[in-house]
Amino acid sequence: MPPPEAEATRERILESAYVRLADEGLTQATVEGIAHEAGLSRATIYRHFPGGKDELIEAVISWEVGRFFTRLGEATDDAPDFTTWLSGGMLAARRQLDEHTVLQQLLEDEADQLVPRLVTVMPIILGVLREQLAQRLADERLRPGVELQEAAELLARLMVSYIGTPGAWHLDDPEQVDKLVRTQLLAGILPDP
Repeated sequence: MPPPEAEATRERILESAYVRLADEGLTQATVEGIAHEAGLSRATIYRHFPGGKDELIEAVISWEVGRFFTRLGEATDDAPDFTTWLSGGMLAARRQLDEHTVLQQLLEDEADQLVPRLVTVMPIILGVLREQLAQRLADERLRPGVELQEAAELLARLMVSYIGTPGAWHLDDPEQVDKLVRTQLLAGILPDP
């Protein structure tokens, strides 16, 4: 485990890179600009991210995904049951994506640069979701024949799909989200109430 000062420097670099990416975009942001923003030398940036700008951008994306899940957890931790937790998670996740100005700006201006980078973190996102879902589902009575890990995998993939592309569902409407969760996501997993 790196010493605390190295972790603090890394966090400072990630925060500064995020600011530069927000201001300049993926193609215009430079290691020099990030170093200036952080009040560090380029050499310090390269010590932490030897792969340069590409490695740093990948790290910023992973860092922001981690922050996304932290905020998501804060929004759903007090849910009284699994269905409420899942509905709250869908609402909070979609709201975070819609309100994430940096993400929305990069998708609008540089989707060709951003989307391939997002694809690389998708297995991490699915893994975190699958783990959280499996933990929560472990306390639920599942339909006969439903395997816990398969259910968690299916739900993780469905959540990512609906959150990213909701289709006709209005994921800003709690009633619609509750209906989606009960009739589409959980219908084959949990027994009827």
